[in-house]
Amino acid sequence: MATILASSRSFSDGDIDLVAVAAAQGHEIVRGPAHHDLTELAPLLATADAWIAGTGPVTAAHMDAAPNLQVIARYGVGTEAVDIAAAEARSIRVTNTPGANADAVADHAIGLMLAALRFIPDGDRRVRQGDWSVRRGRELGSATVGIIGFGRIGQGVARRLGGFGPRILAADPFFPADRIRELGAEPAELDELFQTADLITLHAPGGQRLVDAARLESINPAAIIINTARPDLIDEQAVAAALSEGRLAGYAADTLDGDTAASASPLLAVDLAERVIVTPHLGAQTTQAVDNMGSLSLGDVLAVLAGAEPRFPVTR
Repeated sequence: MATILASSRSFSDGDIDLVAVAAAQGHEIVRGPAHHDLTELAPLLATADAWIAGTGPVTAAHMDAAPNLQVIARYGVGTEAVDIAAAEARSIRVTNTPGANADAVADHAIGLMLAALRFIPDGDRRVRQGDWSVRRGRELGSATVGIIGFGRIGQGVARRLGGFGPRILAADPFFPADRIRELGAEPAELDELFQTADLITLHAPGGQRLVDAARLESINPAAIIINTARPDLIDEQAVAAALSEGRLAGYAADTLDGDTAASASPLLAVDLAERVIVTPHLGAQTTQAVDNMGSLSLGDVLAVLAGAEPRFPVTR
């Protein structure tokens, strides 16, 4: 029997009982904290043969605390929090779950667009205070939408936008221009997109800064930025300043720098509440996405434990 450490909050929390699936194969699931604090995780890592890891850091020190570890299955797509070089040096396989939550995140991006364009959260707050005054919004179909990162989620956003009828631009240096056109968008350079789009939705991998003070100097001042990807893609101070000074119309995000520790974020300032929408990292939190991520991550764990190749290996 192998011990599988699961440190994602939502693992096996959907319609599929993945704990029972593992048990049917003779393995035990044990739970660990999603923040991956090494002091708390060390006793669990000491006996773990596999680790289904959440969004917290997975470092060389974590691996050194797990002498039996064979595989780290990242519960989600991004692997920037995992020290892949350290895993390879210790012959630990790393996997992820590409596409498992793409539909859920694409849905949420569209929801944030509509909420920001039509001032939905602010309208709800006003009505609860007895204020029925109207803020005039804009229609999604009349907008130019710029998609940055045209992978599974970006393409899903483009498909959903097709029903509304906006002009769609897409910027992705790794995606062929002719393929972008086939999928219903116009290829665009990044700077052109920022200067032209009314809505800019971020679906690029973390580890880079796409929105900084310099880029905000040339952005369309009527633009709204949507971020359902990673907090490090934007400079929060620069975005807050642009919003305060009227150089940016709005910002809607499913993540902030530090997430649950982000209470001091400048984007949560009271005077920006009418122009900023933040949701608590729930873009991937649908029953379907939870089942997909859990099934794919557990499937690769079971494959490695059985001596087989995983479906979704990650290497440097």
